[in-house]
Amino acid sequence: MRTSRLTTTAVAVAAISVLATACTGQSEAGASDDPDAKTTINFWHGWSAPAEVKAVQDNIDRFEKAHPNITVKVSGNINDDKLNQALRAGGSDGPDVVSSFTTANVGKFCSSGAFTELQPFIEKSKLDLEKTFPKVLLDYTQFEGKRCALPLLTDAYGLYYNKDAFEKAGITAPPKTMSELADVAEKLTVEKGDTYQQLGFMPNFHGYETVVSHYMPSWAHAYFDENGKSNIAKDPAFAKMFTYQKKLVDSLGGYGKLEKYRGTFGDEWGAKHPFHTGQVAMQLDGEWRLGMAEDAGADFEIGVAPMPVADDEADSYGKGYLSGTIVGIAPASKKQNAAWELVKFMTTDTEAVVNFSNGIRNVPSTLEALKSPDLKFDPRFKTFLDIAQHPESSTSDGAVNGATYQLTLQDFGYQYEKGAVKDLQAGLEKTAQQIDTDIAKAK
Repeated sequence: MRTSRLTTTAVAVAAISVLATACTGQSEAGASDDPDAKTTINFWHGWSAPAEVKAVQDNIDRFEKAHPNITVKVSGNINDDKLNQALRAGGSDGPDVVSSFTTANVGKFCSSGAFTELQPFIEKSKLDLEKTFPKVLLDYTQFEGKRCALPLLTDAYGLYYNKDAFEKAGITAPPKTMSELADVAEKLTVEKGDTYQQLGFMPNFHGYETVVSHYMPSWAHAYFDENGKSNIAKDPAFAKMFTYQKKLVDSLGGYGKLEKYRGTFGDEWGAKHPFHTGQVAMQLDGEWRLGMAEDAGADFEIGVAPMPVADDEADSYGKGYLSGTIVGIAPASKKQNAAWELVKFMTTDTEAVVNFSNGIRNVPSTLEALKSPDLKFDPRFKTFLDIAQHPESSTSDGAVNGATYQLTLQDFGYQYEKGAVKDLQAGLEKTAQQIDTDIAKAK
Protein backbone atom coordinates (compact mmCIF):
# COMPACT_ATOMS: atom_id res chain seq x y z
CA MET A 1 0.00 0.00 0.00
CA ARG A 2 1.07 3.56 -0.62
CA THR A 3 -0.35 7.04 -0.83
CA SER A 4 -2.61 8.04 -3.69
CA ARG A 5 -0.66 8.03 -6.95
CA LEU A 6 -2.27 11.23 -8.16
CA THR A 7 -1.61 13.05 -4.90
CA THR A 8 1.97 11.79 -4.77
CA THR A 9 2.57 12.87 -8.36
CA ALA A 10 1.18 16.35 -7.77
CA VAL A 11 3.43 16.88 -4.74
CA ALA A 12 6.43 15.45 -6.54
CA VAL A 13 6.06 17.67 -9.60
CA ALA A 14 6.23 20.77 -7.44
CA ALA A 15 9.18 19.45 -5.46
CA ILE A 16 11.27 18.12 -8.31
CA SER A 17 11.23 21.39 -10.26
CA VAL A 18 13.47 22.81 -7.53
CA LEU A 19 15.40 19.62 -6.90
CA ALA A 20 16.65 19.47 -10.49
CA THR A 21 18.69 22.64 -10.34
CA ALA A 22 19.98 21.77 -6.87
CA CYS A 23 21.40 18.40 -7.85
CA THR A 24 22.48 18.77 -11.48
CA GLY A 25 26.06 17.69 -12.01
CA GLN A 26 26.54 15.91 -8.69
CA SER A 27 25.86 12.37 -9.84
CA GLU A 28 29.51 11.33 -9.89
CA ALA A 29 30.29 12.50 -6.34
CA GLY A 30 31.18 10.43 -3.35
CA ALA A 31 31.92 6.95 -4.75
CA SER A 32 35.37 6.65 -3.20
CA ASP A 33 34.52 5.07 0.15
CA ASP A 34 35.75 1.63 1.17
CA PRO A 35 32.69 -0.71 1.07
CA ASP A 36 34.42 -3.04 3.54
CA ALA A 37 35.04 -0.33 6.13
CA LYS A 38 32.81 -0.02 9.17
CA THR A 39 30.28 2.70 8.41
CA THR A 40 26.73 3.94 8.89
CA ILE A 41 24.45 4.93 6.01
CA ASN A 42 21.03 6.58 5.97
CA PHE A 43 18.08 5.04 4.11
CA TRP A 44 14.99 7.16 3.51
CA HIS A 45 11.71 5.57 2.39
CA GLY A 46 8.04 6.51 2.13
CA TRP A 47 6.25 3.66 3.91
CA SER A 48 4.38 4.63 7.06
CA ALA A 49 1.89 1.91 8.04
CA PRO A 50 3.15 -0.18 11.00
CA ALA A 51 3.22 -3.46 9.06
CA GLU A 52 5.11 -1.81 6.21
CA VAL A 53 7.63 -0.14 8.50
CA LYS A 54 8.25 -3.49 10.17
CA ALA A 55 8.77 -5.18 6.81
CA VAL A 56 11.34 -2.54 5.85
CA GLN A 57 13.20 -2.98 9.14
CA ASP A 58 13.13 -6.76 8.82
CA ASN A 59 14.84 -6.42 5.46
CA ILE A 60 17.40 -4.01 6.86
CA ASP A 61 18.12 -6.48 9.67
CA ARG A 62 18.83 -9.17 7.07
CA PHE A 63 21.15 -6.82 5.21
CA GLU A 64 23.09 -5.88 8.35
CA LYS A 65 23.51 -9.55 9.19
CA ALA A 66 24.96 -10.18 5.73
CA HIS A 67 27.04 -6.97 5.87
CA PRO A 68 28.15 -6.63 9.51
CA ASN A 69 30.39 -3.65 8.70
CA ILE A 70 27.44 -1.52 7.50
CA THR A 71 24.85 -0.08 9.88
CA VAL A 72 21.70 1.36 8.31
CA LYS A 73 19.80 4.21 9.93
CA VAL A 74 16.23 4.11 8.60
CA SER A 75 13.84 7.05 8.22
CA GLY A 76 10.28 6.36 7.06
CA ASN A 77 7.27 8.37 5.89
CA ILE A 78 9.50 10.46 3.59
CA ASN A 79 7.58 11.94 0.67
CA ASP A 80 9.24 13.51 -2.37
CA ASP A 81 8.95 16.99 -0.87
CA LYS A 82 11.02 15.98 2.18
CA LEU A 83 13.40 14.09 -0.07
CA ASN A 84 13.84 17.18 -2.23
CA GLN A 85 14.82 19.33 0.74
CA ALA A 86 17.36 16.78 1.96
CA LEU A 87 18.97 16.27 -1.43
CA ARG A 88 19.29 20.02 -1.86
CA ALA A 89 20.88 20.45 1.55
CA GLY A 90 23.31 17.50 1.33
CA GLY A 91 25.43 16.91 4.42
CA SER A 92 26.12 13.90 6.63
CA ASP A 93 22.60 13.89 8.08
CA GLY A 94 20.99 13.51 4.66
CA PRO A 95 20.11 10.24 2.93
CA ASP A 96 22.58 7.93 1.25
CA VAL A 97 19.95 5.58 -0.19
CA VAL A 98 16.68 7.11 -1.34
CA SER A 99 13.38 5.68 -2.48
CA SER A 100 10.27 7.12 -4.09
CA PHE A 101 6.80 5.91 -5.07
CA THR A 102 6.75 8.27 -8.06
CA THR A 103 7.97 6.28 -11.07
CA ALA A 104 6.64 9.03 -13.34
CA ASN A 105 9.43 11.33 -12.13
CA VAL A 106 12.32 9.05 -13.08
CA GLY A 107 12.90 11.09 -16.25
CA LYS A 108 13.44 14.13 -14.06
CA PHE A 109 15.52 12.25 -11.49
CA CYS A 110 17.85 10.85 -14.15
CA SER A 111 18.21 13.83 -16.49
CA SER A 112 18.82 16.34 -13.69
CA GLY A 113 21.28 14.31 -11.65
CA ALA A 114 18.88 14.23 -8.69
CA PHE A 115 19.71 10.51 -8.36
CA THR A 116 23.22 9.14 -8.94
CA GLU A 117 24.07 7.34 -12.18
CA LEU A 118 24.12 3.62 -11.29
CA GLN A 119 25.72 2.13 -14.39
CA PRO A 120 29.30 2.11 -12.94
CA PHE A 121 28.06 0.20 -9.88
CA ILE A 122 26.06 -2.23 -12.03
CA GLU A 123 29.05 -2.96 -14.25
CA LYS A 124 31.36 -3.42 -11.27
CA SER A 125 28.91 -5.91 -9.74
CA LYS A 126 28.49 -7.63 -13.12
CA LEU A 127 24.69 -7.54 -12.88
CA ASP A 128 22.71 -8.61 -15.95
CA LEU A 129 19.64 -6.44 -15.53
CA GLU A 130 17.76 -7.97 -18.47
CA LYS A 131 17.94 -11.37 -16.79
CA THR A 132 17.00 -9.90 -13.41
CA PHE A 133 13.98 -7.63 -13.99
CA PRO A 134 10.91 -7.56 -16.27
CA LYS A 135 11.36 -5.15 -19.19
CA VAL A 136 8.72 -2.62 -18.11
CA LEU A 137 10.45 -2.19 -14.75
CA LEU A 138 13.78 -1.60 -16.46
CA ASP A 139 12.10 0.99 -18.68
CA TYR A 140 10.63 3.04 -15.87
CA THR A 141 13.85 3.13 -13.83
CA GLN A 142 15.97 4.78 -16.56
CA PHE A 143 15.60 7.70 -18.95
CA GLU A 144 17.22 8.19 -22.33
CA GLY A 145 19.91 5.62 -21.58
CA LYS A 146 20.77 6.90 -18.12
CA ARG A 147 19.97 4.54 -15.27
CA CYS A 148 19.57 6.28 -11.93
CA ALA A 149 17.25 3.84 -10.14
CA LEU A 150 16.32 0.19 -9.73
CA PRO A 151 12.89 -1.34 -9.00
CA LEU A 152 11.99 -2.15 -5.40
CA LEU A 153 8.76 -4.17 -5.62
CA THR A 154 6.02 -3.58 -8.18
CA ASP A 155 2.44 -2.39 -8.28
CA ALA A 156 0.14 -4.09 -10.77
CA TYR A 157 -3.36 -2.80 -11.40
CA GLY A 158 -6.40 -4.96 -12.06
CA LEU A 159 -10.17 -5.13 -11.54
CA TYR A 160 -11.73 -6.02 -8.20
CA TYR A 161 -15.34 -7.14 -8.20
CA ASN A 162 -18.04 -8.03 -5.69
CA LYS A 163 -18.92 -11.65 -6.44
CA ASP A 164 -22.09 -11.49 -4.37
CA ALA A 165 -23.33 -8.51 -6.40
CA PHE A 166 -22.39 -10.32 -9.60
CA GLU A 167 -24.41 -13.37 -8.60
CA LYS A 168 -27.41 -11.27 -7.63
CA ALA A 169 -27.32 -9.54 -11.02
CA GLY A 170 -26.93 -12.84 -12.88
CA ILE A 171 -23.39 -12.08 -14.05
CA THR A 172 -21.23 -15.19 -14.21
CA ALA A 173 -17.76 -13.84 -15.05
CA PRO A 174 -15.77 -10.60 -14.87
CA PRO A 175 -15.76 -8.45 -18.04
CA LYS A 176 -12.86 -8.89 -20.43
CA THR A 177 -13.48 -6.06 -22.89
CA MET A 178 -14.36 -2.43 -22.31
CA SER A 179 -17.81 -2.82 -23.85
CA GLU A 180 -18.44 -5.71 -21.46
CA LEU A 181 -17.27 -3.51 -18.57
CA ALA A 182 -19.81 -0.83 -19.52
CA ASP A 183 -22.59 -3.41 -19.83
CA VAL A 184 -21.77 -5.05 -16.48
CA ALA A 185 -21.41 -1.66 -14.77
CA GLU A 186 -24.93 -0.70 -15.84
CA LYS A 187 -26.39 -4.04 -14.72
CA LEU A 188 -24.78 -3.70 -11.31
CA THR A 189 -25.94 -0.11 -10.77
CA VAL A 190 -28.94 0.25 -8.48
CA GLU A 191 -30.30 3.78 -8.33
CA LYS A 192 -31.94 5.25 -5.26
CA GLY A 193 -33.65 8.54 -5.98
CA ASP A 194 -31.02 11.08 -7.00
CA THR A 195 -28.21 8.84 -5.78
CA TYR A 196 -27.32 5.14 -5.78
CA GLN A 197 -27.83 2.16 -3.55
CA GLN A 198 -24.97 0.54 -5.48
CA LEU A 199 -22.82 1.84 -8.32
CA GLY A 200 -21.43 -0.70 -10.75
CA PHE A 201 -18.18 1.18 -11.37
CA MET A 202 -16.95 4.70 -10.60
CA PRO A 203 -15.59 5.98 -13.94
CA ASN A 204 -14.85 9.60 -13.01
CA PHE A 205 -11.25 10.77 -13.20
CA HIS A 206 -11.53 12.04 -9.63
CA GLY A 207 -12.47 8.52 -8.55
CA TYR A 208 -10.00 6.43 -6.62
CA GLU A 209 -7.33 5.20 -9.07
CA THR A 210 -9.50 5.84 -12.18
CA VAL A 211 -7.00 8.29 -13.63
CA VAL A 212 -5.91 8.65 -17.26
CA SER A 213 -2.65 6.77 -16.82
CA HIS A 214 -4.42 3.76 -15.29
CA TYR A 215 -7.08 3.62 -18.00
CA MET A 216 -4.70 3.89 -20.96
CA PRO A 217 -3.06 0.41 -20.80
CA SER A 218 -6.41 -1.04 -21.88
CA TRP A 219 -5.60 0.45 -25.29
CA ALA A 220 -2.27 0.02 -27.10
CA HIS A 221 -0.87 3.55 -27.08
CA ALA A 222 2.18 5.80 -27.19
CA TYR A 223 2.35 9.08 -25.27
CA PHE A 224 5.19 10.40 -27.44
CA ASP A 225 6.23 9.95 -31.07
CA GLU A 226 9.70 9.05 -32.34
CA ASN A 227 10.74 12.71 -32.13
CA GLY A 228 9.73 13.05 -28.50
CA LYS A 229 6.64 15.13 -29.30
CA SER A 230 3.30 14.54 -27.59
CA ASN A 231 1.35 11.90 -29.48
CA ILE A 232 -1.99 12.23 -27.72
CA ALA A 233 -3.74 14.07 -30.56
CA LYS A 234 -2.35 11.76 -33.26
CA ASP A 235 -2.64 8.33 -31.61
CA PRO A 236 -6.33 7.34 -31.88
CA ALA A 237 -6.08 5.34 -28.66
CA PHE A 238 -6.36 8.52 -26.58
CA ALA A 239 -9.50 9.75 -28.31
CA LYS A 240 -10.99 6.27 -27.97
CA MET A 241 -10.26 6.17 -24.24
CA PHE A 242 -11.71 9.63 -23.55
CA THR A 243 -14.77 8.89 -25.68
CA TYR A 244 -15.33 5.62 -23.87
CA GLN A 245 -14.90 7.12 -20.41
CA LYS A 246 -17.25 10.04 -21.14
CA LYS A 247 -19.90 7.69 -22.53
CA LEU A 248 -19.62 5.51 -19.41
CA VAL A 249 -19.96 8.57 -17.16
CA ASP A 250 -23.12 9.60 -19.00
CA SER A 251 -24.64 6.11 -19.05
CA LEU A 252 -24.22 5.66 -15.30
CA GLY A 253 -26.08 8.83 -14.39
CA GLY A 254 -23.93 11.72 -15.51
CA TYR A 255 -20.98 13.62 -14.11
CA GLY A 256 -22.92 15.63 -11.53
CA LYS A 257 -24.75 12.67 -10.04
CA LEU A 258 -21.60 10.58 -9.89
CA GLU A 259 -19.61 13.37 -8.25
CA LYS A 260 -22.31 13.83 -5.64
CA TYR A 261 -22.20 10.11 -4.87
CA ARG A 262 -18.40 10.21 -4.75
CA GLY A 263 -18.74 12.73 -1.93
CA THR A 264 -20.18 9.95 0.25
CA PHE A 265 -17.11 7.74 -0.09
CA GLY A 266 -14.79 7.02 2.81
CA ASP A 267 -11.05 7.56 2.67
CA GLU A 268 -9.20 5.65 -0.05
CA TRP A 269 -6.83 4.13 2.49
CA GLY A 270 -9.35 3.49 5.25
CA ALA A 271 -11.82 0.76 6.13
CA LYS A 272 -14.70 2.75 4.60
CA HIS A 273 -13.38 2.65 1.05
CA PRO A 274 -16.47 2.37 -1.23
CA PHE A 275 -15.48 -1.06 -2.51
CA HIS A 276 -15.12 -2.35 1.05
CA THR A 277 -18.57 -1.04 1.98
CA GLY A 278 -20.36 -2.30 -1.14
CA GLN A 279 -21.09 1.19 -2.47
CA VAL A 280 -19.14 0.32 -5.62
CA ALA A 281 -19.32 -3.18 -7.08
CA MET A 282 -16.19 -3.00 -9.27
CA GLN A 283 -12.94 -1.15 -8.59
CA LEU A 284 -9.82 -0.47 -10.65
CA ASP A 285 -6.97 -0.74 -8.14
CA GLY A 286 -3.55 -2.08 -7.27
CA GLU A 287 -2.59 -5.38 -5.69
CA TRP A 288 -2.66 -3.94 -2.18
CA ARG A 289 -6.45 -3.52 -2.25
CA LEU A 290 -7.05 -7.24 -1.75
CA GLY A 291 -5.36 -7.31 1.64
CA MET A 292 -6.91 -4.00 2.64
CA ALA A 293 -10.42 -5.19 1.78
CA GLU A 294 -9.91 -8.39 3.76
CA ASP A 295 -8.52 -6.43 6.72
CA ALA A 296 -11.51 -4.08 6.56
CA GLY A 297 -13.87 -7.04 6.97
CA ALA A 298 -15.67 -6.78 3.62
CA ASP A 299 -18.79 -8.94 4.02
CA PHE A 300 -18.84 -10.29 0.45
CA GLU A 301 -16.69 -12.59 -1.66
CA ILE A 302 -14.02 -10.63 -3.52
CA GLY A 303 -13.06 -11.47 -7.09
CA VAL A 304 -9.93 -10.30 -8.87
CA ALA A 305 -9.26 -10.14 -12.62
CA PRO A 306 -7.17 -8.17 -15.11
CA MET A 307 -8.61 -4.86 -16.24
CA PRO A 308 -10.71 -5.25 -19.43
CA VAL A 309 -9.10 -4.24 -22.71
CA ALA A 310 -10.28 -2.45 -25.85
CA ASP A 311 -12.75 -4.50 -27.87
CA ASP A 312 -10.42 -4.77 -30.87
CA GLU A 313 -7.53 -5.86 -28.63
CA ALA A 314 -9.25 -8.79 -26.91
CA ASP A 315 -6.25 -11.04 -27.52
CA SER A 316 -4.19 -8.83 -25.19
CA TYR A 317 -6.45 -9.50 -22.19
CA GLY A 318 -4.37 -10.08 -19.08
CA LYS A 319 -2.23 -6.96 -19.40
CA GLY A 320 -2.39 -3.97 -17.08
CA TYR A 321 -0.77 -0.87 -15.69
CA LEU A 322 2.50 -1.29 -13.80
CA SER A 323 4.40 1.05 -11.51
CA GLY A 324 6.19 0.61 -8.21
CA THR A 325 8.75 1.86 -5.76
CA ILE A 326 12.12 2.97 -7.10
CA VAL A 327 15.38 3.18 -5.16
CA GLY A 328 18.64 4.97 -5.85
CA ILE A 329 21.64 6.72 -4.32
CA ALA A 330 21.81 10.35 -3.22
CA PRO A 331 24.37 12.28 -5.31
CA ALA A 332 25.78 14.10 -2.26
CA SER A 333 26.44 10.87 -0.38
CA LYS A 334 30.08 10.27 0.54
CA LYS A 335 29.35 6.59 1.15
CA GLN A 336 28.08 5.57 -2.27
CA ASN A 337 29.84 2.20 -2.40
CA ALA A 338 28.25 1.17 0.89
CA ALA A 339 24.96 2.64 -0.30
CA TRP A 340 25.19 0.52 -3.45
CA GLU A 341 25.56 -2.62 -1.36
CA LEU A 342 22.18 -1.85 0.24
CA VAL A 343 20.55 -0.98 -3.09
CA LYS A 344 21.87 -4.17 -4.67
CA PHE A 345 20.71 -6.30 -1.75
CA MET A 346 17.19 -4.87 -1.58
CA THR A 347 16.59 -5.02 -5.33
CA THR A 348 18.38 -8.17 -6.53
CA ASP A 349 18.66 -10.61 -3.62
CA THR A 350 15.82 -13.05 -4.25
CA GLU A 351 15.26 -13.89 -0.59
CA ALA A 352 15.19 -10.21 0.33
CA VAL A 353 12.73 -9.34 -2.45
CA VAL A 354 10.44 -12.28 -1.60
CA ASN A 355 10.43 -11.54 2.12
CA PHE A 356 9.74 -7.85 1.50
CA SER A 357 6.93 -8.73 -0.91
CA ASN A 358 5.38 -11.03 1.67
CA GLY A 359 5.73 -8.34 4.31
CA ILE A 360 3.97 -5.48 2.53
CA ARG A 361 1.86 -7.45 0.05
CA ASN A 362 3.30 -5.89 -3.08
CA VAL A 363 4.29 -7.71 -6.27
CA PRO A 364 7.95 -8.90 -6.40
CA SER A 365 10.16 -6.99 -8.80
CA THR A 366 12.62 -9.63 -10.02
CA LEU A 367 12.00 -12.51 -12.39
CA GLU A 368 13.28 -15.07 -9.88
CA ALA A 369 11.21 -13.69 -7.01
CA LEU A 370 8.05 -13.72 -9.15
CA LYS A 371 8.45 -17.48 -9.49
CA SER A 372 9.66 -18.19 -5.97
CA PRO A 373 7.90 -20.99 -4.06
CA ASP A 374 8.48 -18.96 -0.90
CA LEU A 375 5.96 -16.30 -1.88
CA LYS A 376 3.06 -16.31 0.56
CA PHE A 377 -0.15 -14.91 -0.84
CA ASP A 378 -3.86 -15.40 -1.26
CA PRO A 379 -4.42 -17.49 -4.45
CA ARG A 380 -6.19 -14.49 -5.99
CA PHE A 381 -2.94 -12.52 -5.74
CA LYS A 382 -1.59 -14.60 -8.63
CA THR A 383 -3.64 -12.40 -10.94
CA PHE A 384 -1.28 -9.54 -10.18
CA LEU A 385 1.82 -11.71 -10.55
CA ASP A 386 0.56 -12.61 -14.02
CA ILE A 387 -0.19 -8.98 -14.93
CA ALA A 388 3.33 -8.03 -13.85
CA GLN A 389 4.78 -10.60 -16.26
CA HIS A 390 2.38 -10.02 -19.19
CA PRO A 391 4.39 -8.95 -22.28
CA GLU A 392 1.92 -6.16 -23.10
CA SER A 393 1.60 -4.65 -19.62
CA SER A 394 2.81 -1.06 -19.65
CA THR A 395 3.57 2.04 -17.64
CA SER A 396 3.57 5.78 -18.33
CA ASP A 397 6.40 7.06 -20.51
CA GLY A 398 9.21 9.02 -18.94
CA ALA A 399 9.75 12.71 -19.66
CA VAL A 400 12.45 15.24 -18.84
CA ASN A 401 9.95 17.13 -16.67
CA GLY A 402 8.70 14.01 -14.96
CA ALA A 403 4.96 13.69 -14.38
CA THR A 404 4.03 17.19 -15.57
CA TYR A 405 2.62 15.90 -18.86
CA GLN A 406 0.41 13.42 -17.01
CA LEU A 407 -1.05 16.16 -14.84
CA THR A 408 -1.71 18.28 -17.93
CA LEU A 409 -3.51 15.39 -19.59
CA GLN A 410 -5.41 14.58 -16.40
CA ASP A 411 -6.54 18.21 -16.10
CA PHE A 412 -7.88 17.99 -19.64
CA GLY A 413 -9.75 14.83 -18.63
CA TYR A 414 -11.47 16.67 -15.78
CA GLN A 415 -12.73 19.28 -18.21
CA TYR A 416 -13.83 16.81 -20.86
CA GLU A 417 -15.74 14.43 -18.59
CA LYS A 418 -17.88 17.21 -17.14
CA GLY A 419 -18.68 18.64 -20.57
CA ALA A 420 -16.62 21.87 -20.37
CA VAL A 421 -14.71 20.78 -23.50
CA LYS A 422 -17.00 19.97 -26.45
CA ASP A 423 -14.49 19.30 -29.23
CA LEU A 424 -12.37 16.32 -28.17
CA GLN A 425 -9.86 16.48 -31.03
CA ALA A 426 -9.29 20.20 -30.66
CA GLY A 427 -8.88 19.73 -26.91
CA LEU A 428 -6.31 16.99 -27.39
CA GLU A 429 -4.37 19.12 -29.88
CA LYS A 430 -4.29 22.06 -27.46
CA THR A 431 -3.21 19.76 -24.63
CA ALA A 432 -0.47 18.24 -26.79
CA GLN A 433 0.85 21.72 -27.56
CA GLN A 434 0.97 22.52 -23.84
CA ILE A 435 2.83 19.27 -23.11
CA ASP A 436 5.40 20.01 -25.83
CA THR A 437 5.86 23.57 -24.57
CA ASP A 438 6.42 22.40 -20.99
CA ILE A 439 8.98 19.81 -22.07
CA ALA A 440 10.83 22.31 -24.25
CA LYS A 441 11.06 24.70 -21.30
CA ALA A 442 12.35 21.91 -19.05
CA LYS A 443 15.14 21.12 -21.51
